[in-house]
Amino acid sequence: MKLTIIGTGYVGLVTGACFSEVGHQVICVDNDAAKVKLLQEGGIPIYEPGLEELVRKNAASGRLRFSSSTAQGVEQSDVIFIAVPTPSLTAQWT
Repeated sequence: MKLTIIGTGYVGLVTGACFSEVGHQVICVDNDAAKVKLLQEGGIPIYEPGLEELVRKNAASGRLRFSSSTAQGVEQSDVIFIAVPTPSLTAQWT
Protein backbone atom coordinates (compact mmCIF):
# COMPACT_ATOMS: atom_id res chain seq x y z
CA MET A 1 0.00 0.00 0.00
CA LYS A 2 1.18 3.56 -0.67
CA LEU A 3 1.15 5.74 2.46
CA THR A 4 1.93 9.37 3.22
CA ILE A 5 2.86 10.54 6.70
CA ILE A 6 2.63 14.30 7.13
CA GLY A 7 5.11 15.32 9.82
CA THR A 8 8.52 13.80 10.56
CA GLY A 9 8.75 14.22 14.32
CA TYR A 10 8.66 11.45 16.89
CA VAL A 11 5.26 10.17 15.79
CA GLY A 12 5.50 10.65 12.04
CA LEU A 13 9.04 9.44 11.42
CA VAL A 14 8.68 6.37 13.64
CA THR A 15 5.32 5.53 12.07
CA GLY A 16 6.70 5.91 8.55
CA ALA A 17 9.77 3.81 9.30
CA CYS A 18 7.66 1.03 10.85
CA PHE A 19 5.16 0.94 7.98
CA SER A 20 8.00 0.78 5.46
CA GLU A 21 9.62 -2.02 7.45
CA VAL A 22 6.53 -4.20 6.99
CA GLY A 23 6.57 -3.59 3.23
CA HIS A 24 4.50 -0.47 2.53
CA GLN A 25 5.67 2.29 0.22
CA VAL A 26 5.91 5.38 2.45
CA ILE A 27 6.58 9.03 1.75
CA CYS A 28 7.15 11.22 4.81
CA VAL A 29 6.35 14.88 4.23
CA ASP A 30 7.48 17.85 6.31
CA ASN A 31 7.30 21.60 5.71
CA ASP A 32 10.78 22.02 7.21
CA ALA A 33 13.00 21.79 4.12
CA ALA A 34 16.17 21.50 6.22
CA LYS A 35 14.76 18.48 8.07
CA VAL A 36 13.71 16.85 4.79
CA LYS A 37 17.18 17.41 3.34
CA LEU A 38 18.78 15.91 6.46
CA LEU A 39 16.57 12.82 6.15
CA GLN A 40 17.25 12.50 2.43
CA GLU A 41 20.98 12.55 3.19
CA GLY A 42 20.66 9.77 5.77
CA GLY A 43 20.57 11.91 8.91
CA ILE A 44 18.03 11.52 11.69
CA PRO A 45 16.64 14.63 13.47
CA ILE A 46 15.43 12.77 16.58
CA TYR A 47 16.66 9.98 18.83
CA GLU A 48 14.70 6.78 19.16
CA PRO A 49 16.52 3.49 19.77
CA GLY A 50 16.85 1.52 16.52
CA LEU A 51 15.25 4.24 14.38
CA GLU A 52 18.36 5.31 12.50
CA GLU A 53 19.03 1.78 11.24
CA LEU A 54 15.37 1.26 10.31
CA VAL A 55 15.19 4.55 8.38
CA ARG A 56 18.45 3.96 6.51
CA LYS A 57 17.55 0.37 5.62
CA ASN A 58 14.12 1.26 4.25
CA ALA A 59 15.27 4.43 2.50
CA ALA A 60 17.99 2.39 0.76
CA SER A 61 15.37 -0.17 -0.33
CA GLY A 62 13.19 2.60 -1.79
CA ARG A 63 10.24 1.88 0.51
CA LEU A 64 10.79 5.08 2.55
CA ARG A 65 11.13 8.50 0.92
CA PHE A 66 11.08 12.09 2.16
CA SER A 67 9.60 15.23 0.61
CA SER A 68 8.64 18.78 1.47
CA SER A 69 5.72 18.64 -0.98
CA THR A 70 2.41 17.78 0.63
CA ALA A 71 0.80 17.69 -2.82
CA GLN A 72 3.29 15.06 -3.99
CA GLY A 73 2.60 12.91 -0.96
CA VAL A 74 -1.17 13.18 -1.29
CA GLU A 75 -1.18 12.49 -5.03
CA GLN A 76 0.98 9.38 -4.70
CA SER A 77 -0.77 7.68 -1.77
CA ASP A 78 -3.74 5.52 -0.93
CA VAL A 79 -3.76 6.50 2.77
CA ILE A 80 -2.61 9.71 4.46
CA PHE A 81 -1.69 10.07 8.14
CA ILE A 82 -1.35 13.49 9.77
CA ALA A 83 1.27 13.49 12.52
CA VAL A 84 1.81 17.14 13.32
CA PRO A 85 1.98 18.85 16.72
CA THR A 86 -1.25 19.69 18.48
CA PRO A 87 -1.47 23.37 19.45
CA SER A 88 -0.53 23.84 23.08
CA LEU A 89 -3.38 26.24 23.85
CA THR A 90 -6.89 24.87 23.86
CA ALA A 91 -9.74 26.80 22.32
CA GLN A 92 -12.03 28.44 24.80
CA TRP A 93 -15.68 27.86 24.08
CA THR A 94 -18.14 30.42 25.30
